[in-house]
Amino acid sequence: MQETLNYINENKQRFVDELFELLRIPSISADPAYKDDVLKCADVVAEHLKNAGADHVEVCQTKGYPIVFGEKMLDKNLPTVLVYGHYDVQPADPLELWKKPPFEPYIEKTELHPEGAIFARGSADDKGQFFMHLKAFEAMMKTNTLPCNVKFILEGEEEVGSVSLGDFVNENKEKLSCDCILISDTHIYSNEQPTVTTGLRGLSYVEVEVEGPNRDLHSGLYGGAVPNPIHVLSRMIARLIDEDGHITIDGFYDNVETVSDADRNDMNKLKDNPEEFKKSIGLNGVEGEKGYTTLERTSIRPTLDCNGIWGGYTGEGAKTVIPSKAFAKISMRLVPYQTPEEITEKFTNYFKKIAPENVKVKVTPHHGGMPYVLPTDTKEFMAAKHAMETAFGKEVLPYRGGGSIPITAMFEQVLGAKSVLMGFGLDSDAIHSPNEHYGLFNFYKGIESIPLFFENYSK
Repeated sequence: MQETLNYINENKQRFVDELFELLRIPSISADPAYKDDVLKCADVVAEHLKNAGADHVEVCQTKGYPIVFGEKMLDKNLPTVLVYGHYDVQPADPLELWKKPPFEPYIEKTELHPEGAIFARGSADDKGQFFMHLKAFEAMMKTNTLPCNVKFILEGEEEVGSVSLGDFVNENKEKLSCDCILISDTHIYSNEQPTVTTGLRGLSYVEVEVEGPNRDLHSGLYGGAVPNPIHVLSRMIARLIDEDGHITIDGFYDNVETVSDADRNDMNKLKDNPEEFKKSIGLNGVEGEKGYTTLERTSIRPTLDCNGIWGGYTGEGAKTVIPSKAFAKISMRLVPYQTPEEITEKFTNYFKKIAPENVKVKVTPHHGGMPYVLPTDTKEFMAAKHAMETAFGKEVLPYRGGGSIPITAMFEQVLGAKSVLMGFGLDSDAIHSPNEHYGLFNFYKGIESIPLFFENYSK
């Protein structure tokens, strides 16, 4: 392993230079104007995979953007690790909030990254993180230390819902067969307290509509005598959560996982700092479900949030109307063993139940995803934990994330393999926001940790 680490240290600057070339490609999957750039990025990723030593590298066509595949099969009797990542990125808007152009990467020191951070769209999500795997693989190949089989699946549609990935995986089960899946598209708690993500929440996302009168009404002629859909919708949303932060939907908690006291204790070793948490987002206080810490509220408990609300006149000046309709978008983060289908149905039934008789209510489901948990007593978790402890020289704790990566549940269902969520970013890296960045320390620690994971998992 020392030979591998030596190779990594000798090539650090080249690794960053090559990552910069990848970051300069505006592979924005959500905007058709960047189609050629997304396709170019797929070709560049495939070339990097070939140069690193992968065999049978393909740019596989799908109904959407291509999936890059490659592999190195040493011996069918050895375990096989499937590495997943995505080469597409979020749109960079609003451009005026970036310090420098989003696709012209540069390095700048920050308070959290005294060694410097790479600023560019995609630096942390996910080009910088999946590129760690390519460089770690290259280091193992060049030093003849790869201890097991490895396959790569790198998609170009993650930022638009991985619309082609499910079909590709189902159609290529044998090609993608593996013993575990390794993903770096998450973050650690901090550089001082490294973590392995052991859980992600699922999602149910809906849009609601409340309709009152058959047209917008003059608020002077009709005000005080008819239901105002904005008022009605606001009261209905307020009824979804009580004063203890408890979601009031009938049966909402029926299938919620009971997390053991031991796991809750481990989780709260992460030194939850309420004052720092408030300061980081400019708040004077926090709130949430009674009886749980902030760390628990954002990870092992389900939530409900109104993400947007609108209706009536919102233009310049004044227009005195009672709107005919009001709308809102609502997301619910789910935990094991809730399903998006179950929760969407329960939400719909309850929302219609609490609606006054003098309005009409419509609920439109959008998208959802299943929650995911990697038990801490599995060989996959232990291999990641020990790898990162060796690289960081510190105890590594399990960490439940609050976000959702629906593909993890799909991978397990179709391929029968657990996903190891071994990300190295920080939650302050501004992914999806202006001035996204990724610490050089984190980039290099990832490249060092990945060969150690392979070695541990093989054993």
